[in-house]
Amino acid sequence: MMDLIQTYWAETLAVLSVVFGTVAATHAAMTKREVRSALGWVGIIILSPLVGAMIYAVAGINRIRRATLISRRALELDEIWRSLSLYSIDRETVAAQFGDRFGPMKLLGDRVTRHPLSSGNRIEMLSSGEETFDAMCQAIDAAQHSIILETYIFDRDVVGRRVADCLIAAHQRGVAVRVIVDAVGARYSVPSIIGYLEEGGVPVAVFNGQVIMGLRLPYANLRTHRKILVTDGTTAFVGGMNIRAGFTGPDGARDTHFRATGPVVADILAVAAEDWHFETGEVLLGPEWGVRLDDAVAGAGTAVRAVVSGPDTRIETNHRLLLGAFSVAERSIRIVSPYFLPDTTFIAALNTAARRGVQVDVIVPSQNNLAIVARAMMGQFDQILREGCRVHLSTGAFDHSKLMVIDRQWCFIGSSNLDSRSLRLNFEIDLEVYDRGLAAQIEDRIDRSLSSARQVTLDTLRARSLPNRMIDRLFWLGSPYL
Repeated sequence: MMDLIQTYWAETLAVLSVVFGTVAATHAAMTKREVRSALGWVGIIILSPLVGAMIYAVAGINRIRRATLISRRALELDEIWRSLSLYSIDRETVAAQFGDRFGPMKLLGDRVTRHPLSSGNRIEMLSSGEETFDAMCQAIDAAQHSIILETYIFDRDVVGRRVADCLIAAHQRGVAVRVIVDAVGARYSVPSIIGYLEEGGVPVAVFNGQVIMGLRLPYANLRTHRKILVTDGTTAFVGGMNIRAGFTGPDGARDTHFRATGPVVADILAVAAEDWHFETGEVLLGPEWGVRLDDAVAGAGTAVRAVVSGPDTRIETNHRLLLGAFSVAERSIRIVSPYFLPDTTFIAALNTAARRGVQVDVIVPSQNNLAIVARAMMGQFDQILREGCRVHLSTGAFDHSKLMVIDRQWCFIGSSNLDSRSLRLNFEIDLEVYDRGLAAQIEDRIDRSLSSARQVTLDTLRARSLPNRMIDRLFWLGSPYL
């Protein structure tokens, strides 16, 4: 066989190019949702069938099929899910408390997210790495039944080892502990924290990894960007903060995390349990994984919905919900994001709001940890500045926060950046929150950032040298893949 291949290597290569190129081009044409994306990939594959097909296998496939076994629907007959229905909020209540326009917004969330908007919740903002990691370690140390943690980056530094030691101690005292770390994020520090946790006996899963060269092909470009910690089914932590020392200290990056209690914890727990099942096959349905709502009062507290998105059956959930929110805004849309590179539909929705008289403010870091993303953002800002939106560059330490407030009463918080990766390729979790009190806290956080921020204008962009503007646009062309 080898002699035959060596003799006819050119013909063999041609056949492989035709076969793999045809399969890859057909897949791209049949599965891509946008014409430009489909044409781009088909063009790359036609120009170089074999190499193009290999690149497409690594970076071009953005959907994954997963069995959904731990979802609310799968457990709708269970006692705990029936009791959670008592906390559901109807459309009329939302409209009465927050304005008629938010009634349809509540209905959109019901249909798009498949998770209910529930009462009886409490959301607390954690404004620094020190505050966040202290709260997380306290919750882990107090856990008596179960802990599940899912994160993108979990470094083996002083902060990572502190959290890991708390998890190991919990496991050793008999608490059921599960940890999921993304395959790419696990490699941000060498050696990885995975071995440290496994040596301590903690069950660990690497998300979407350990198949070919450490990554699961053809889904190597799909990552869990979720940051979840749930202890005893009572307290959950979500937000944008990875587990690493870079978010602490006077020179550390800024970020904002959140602690949640109430019925929404059940949905957050279900998401992490579903990801654990995807990687390990284990179903977390024992009594230790129950949800406890002793202090939740139906009809009181904060109205919260879990917004779960990812390149599976929940693709673009966050994108669709945000477009709906922009359409109901009347006074203000305020956005904080480290990476602001949304698609044209997202930008059009923001621009339409600005044309209606809504004040749109976008705050991004002046010093970004990803230089090519910063250049790509500069290449795109003119598209919203021309329509009346405002862009600000926050000064000081790099701000990794993901925050949004609309009309000082509707909040969107969690792990999603506003770029193609978070809005299409990553597994993300966010919270939709109707609460004027939390909105005021986030607004204060934004105001402090704006007090020293530099505003970007069209004149500012045009004053940049032609080579700089050309480089900005060059990186912008690659923004769907950054």
